[in-house]
Amino acid sequence: MEAQENKKEENENEEELNNPYDMIIIGGGPAGYSAAIYAARYNLKSIVLTKELGIISEAPEVENYPGIEHISGFELMQRFQKHAEKFGVETKFTEVVDVRKGITMFNVTDSDGNVYKGRTILIATGTEKRKLDAENVDKYEGRGISYCATCDAAFYKDKTVAIVGGSDSAAKYALLLASFASKVYIIYRGERLRAEQILIDRINSEPKIELITKENIQKIEGEKRVEGITLTSGRNLKVDGIFVAIGGIPSSAIARNLGVELDPNGYIIVNYETQATSVPGVYAAGDVVRFPLKQIITAAAQGAVAAHSVNDFIKERK
Repeated sequence: MEAQENKKEENENEEELNNPYDMIIIGGGPAGYSAAIYAARYNLKSIVLTKELGIISEAPEVENYPGIEHISGFELMQRFQKHAEKFGVETKFTEVVDVRKGITMFNVTDSDGNVYKGRTILIATGTEKRKLDAENVDKYEGRGISYCATCDAAFYKDKTVAIVGGSDSAAKYALLLASFASKVYIIYRGERLRAEQILIDRINSEPKIELITKENIQKIEGEKRVEGITLTSGRNLKVDGIFVAIGGIPSSAIARNLGVELDPNGYIIVNYETQATSVPGVYAAGDVVRFPLKQIITAAAQGAVAAHSVNDFIKERK
């Protein structure tokens, strides 16, 4: 019986060697799944390797994706996934730990030790959340500091919370938390919020939300959990929780290891007409790419362009 299983495994590995993926998509956000959908329509064999359904899956609500007036980020990404899988695209929830370029193929290794062979690679790994820079922050990670309002808002019913940041994400966090908490502070280092005007208008009409500008958190205090914060001005606030929404750092380690050209901030540099990187056969799309507007719609468009380019790339080599 064991011999039969080993033989079966050998045959499967041999089949993968003889029939590699046309495109291995690393990242399961809007860019990755849009590329997968278009790849399937070009009859390209692809697979999505991802730890999660993109950082947008944590968004409490999405109201700016055309054709869908209101939806949670998680539900939207589930729709992306189902759409791709309807065309036969496989998703594997795993972490990619290594990507190497062989003579003719790319070898992608995941955390389980599985190796996937592909003719091309699409890096759609997005960004990692930027951590709060304040005294005692490490002490309170998971003890009152959160990076996901959708995940943790319900724990702060009738409590006081602070949100750090001034972007769309920070504004959405504040509005969501206002439906649970008794008081919500938005603490932003700038003079005014950078969020969409429609979100700013909603914040201004919500009596539970107080905006504090030109400030930052300097110190966090409490015994076992967050109980208060000290701002850079010296002002003290009693809060039960802190939600951090201060942007992200590009998840470009894979690209760096492959020798892909990055900008000084770590974002991948691509040809915007093709989404090709400086390494032949390697493409990139979404928030990990240097691009001025980081939205679902732009990430999805870049994924579609990348799949089109991969199709051309493979045809030229046949």
